[in-house]
Amino acid sequence: MVDIDAAIGYVVAHGDPVERARLSYLRTGQPASPEIIDRIAGGQMTAGGWPASADGQVPSVDATCFRLGELDDLGGLQAGPVAERALHWLATAQRPDGTWQEHESLAGEAPAWAMPGDPEATLYLTSAAGFWLTAAAVEIDPYQTRGRYENVLGSAAAFVAAQIRPDGTWPSFLAVGWHAAGLLHQQQYFYESSRVQLVLGERLHEMAPADVAQMAAALRRVNLGDDWLLRNARKRLAETQRQDGGWDSNEGPVFDVNITLTALRACR
Repeated sequence: MVDIDAAIGYVVAHGDPVERARLSYLRTGQPASPEIIDRIAGGQMTAGGWPASADGQVPSVDATCFRLGELDDLGGLQAGPVAERALHWLATAQRPDGTWQEHESLAGEAPAWAMPGDPEATLYLTSAAGFWLTAAAVEIDPYQTRGRYENVLGSAAAFVAAQIRPDGTWPSFLAVGWHAAGLLHQQQYFYESSRVQLVLGERLHEMAPADVAQMAAALRRVNLGDDWLLRNARKRLAETQRQDGGWDSNEGPVFDVNITLTALRACR
């Protein structure tokens, strides 16, 4: 079993104030102080999104999705004007074909999964943006399939569903899977979502710990995930937890606390 106490101890010992506030909310439901929210909001641009880097001049879809994940861990996506502005920007940044792409000016610094104009990056960003808008809708009504962002999510899901192959795989990064599964299910593409979940289950044994944590946390966030998939994900997390209580991030040690918080969310 996952050693929850060790994971908590790792975050307390190594986390920054925002990460420790996220831990507090995950443990007790204690809302974050205004000062903590201000730390996250500090880099938010007037339009509502966050830039890809500290000195960035345009908002980034990828960076904004990451910040929405932090805000979600601090008490929900309806927690005031910071989240509201971010969600509004994300919805208005959707392209006419239902997709999201980074601004072309970010091509020189964008990672592979966010490269402007790249089809694989487009599918990833569309799945991720659609997931967080879905999570915001679920925050209001756990069983909501229509309503807020209805048109935005409908066109996003139609695009993503069209990319799912007959065997349930998709022509892009692994992380598309859990984001797409949540988006598709909430938009009533039940068959496509189920096929994607089956593929995730087949790939579970070869996933990095960070991917397992993100998958399980995402599926639970939108009230999704077959018992067998989440049960096996928790087993995999128990097998890969380090002796210091943390898990390895895919992006290096600086993100180990973040992924440990994600694992806690998946297992709580």
